[in-house]
Amino acid sequence: MFKSILVPTDGSPMAEKTFGPAIEAAKTNNGSIVGISVAHPFVYPRPTEGTEIPNYKKKYEQDALRLPKQHVQRLAKEAQQQGLQCETTTPCSVDPAGEIVAAVERFGCNVIFIASHGRRCINKLLPGSETQRVLADSPAPVLVFR
Repeated sequence: MFKSILVPTDGSPMAEKTFGPAIEAAKTNNGSIVGISVAHPFVYPRPTEGTEIPNYKKKYEQDALRLPKQHVQRLAKEAQQQGLQCETTTPCSVDPAGEIVAAVERFGCNVIFIASHGRRCINKLLPGSETQRVLADSPAPVLVFR
C-alpha cells in the first residue's frame, strides 16, 4: 500500500515521533523512506545605492544546511538499522510546505507521514502551520501525528 513514504522533519521531538511508524509501515509493505528537511535560505535587505554587502550567501547556506542534514541523517540511520532504503533531501527554500509537496512528485512518494503540534481555535488560523499547508496542497494522502 505505502511503498514510498515521505517523512518531513525539522529535528523536533514531535517530528521524530513519525520515524517509528513510517519505518514500520515501510517494512510491512516492502517500501522505502524519503526524508526531507528544509533549510532557510540567505535573506538580506536590499542595499541602498553606493552600499556594498559582502557575499556571505554561500557560507550562510552551507551553515544553514548543516542542521537539516543532521535531521534527515537521524531518520536514515534508523531506517537503515531496520534494513530499509532511505533517500534524503535538504532543499533550501522560504516555502517548506511547498518543498514537501514538490518532493512527493519528485521522489514518487505515495504518502506523507508528518507531525503537527495540534494548534486549536484561533492559533490554527495564524500563518506558520506547515502541516496545514501540506494537508491542503498534497497530491498524496497525509497521515498527521500528534
